[in-house]
Amino acid sequence: MNQTEPAGRLNSSISLSGLFSGDNRKPTIILLVTPFILTTFKYYGTRSFYLSDLASSFVLFGDVQLTAELYTFVSAFVLLGILPLLIITFLFKEPIASYGLQLGDWRFGLKAFLVLAPIMVAATYSSSTTPEIIAEYPLFKGAGASPQAFVTHALSYLLFYVGWETYFRGFMQFGLQKSLGDWNSILVQTVVSCLLHIGKPSGEIYGSIIGALVWGIVVFRARSILFVILLHWLLGVSLDFFICFVN
Repeated sequence: MNQTEPAGRLNSSISLSGLFSGDNRKPTIILLVTPFILTTFKYYGTRSFYLSDLASSFVLFGDVQLTAELYTFVSAFVLLGILPLLIITFLFKEPIASYGLQLGDWRFGLKAFLVLAPIMVAATYSSSTTPEIIAEYPLFKGAGASPQAFVTHALSYLLFYVGWETYFRGFMQFGLQKSLGDWNSILVQTVVSCLLHIGKPSGEIYGSIIGALVWGIVVFRARSILFVILLHWLLGVSLDFFICFVN
């Protein structure tokens, strides 16, 4: 066998021209931008960064903690939601509907929501008494000060989940489907979204794995991320509700 063949194959497989051409282009871009976008969000888009570096510069409504929460939610919406949509629209030149931003099979999506919603609520009720969960949530500790404060918190929280689901179940999962197949694209977004939970309570991390798998299946079956956005939002809001007003 020619000794230069392995080297030749290697040079061909790692050439930039091959990496960014044909069917390789889209998955390469998705997997390349993901560590940059998620690292930026983790280090510069969360309440901890706001509190340590920005709180002295601007405060909304005279409330530092509320501003920290809103900063996190808006950062997630922009970095995880708007930015990938810009990549889809202007770089991939594809319709955002093909990434799940559509009603899709709304009958199945509605059925899935009605089946899974009670399970989500029951799961959050059981975990809302856990000390490490109570220490972590709600992100804005003043959310339980009044019904009006909680409604404001809950509605603004939706920005976070729109961003999160657009990135993981939309941009990553639908974007990698053609190159990796259904299950592998679900597993890749599951791995990455799980890693972004590091630092959260252990129960939440393990739960994120199950959630990513189940929601990944629902998204492909419904051809829409909208129902999963609502499920994920319900999960977060119901947990905060039980912590603030029940337990």
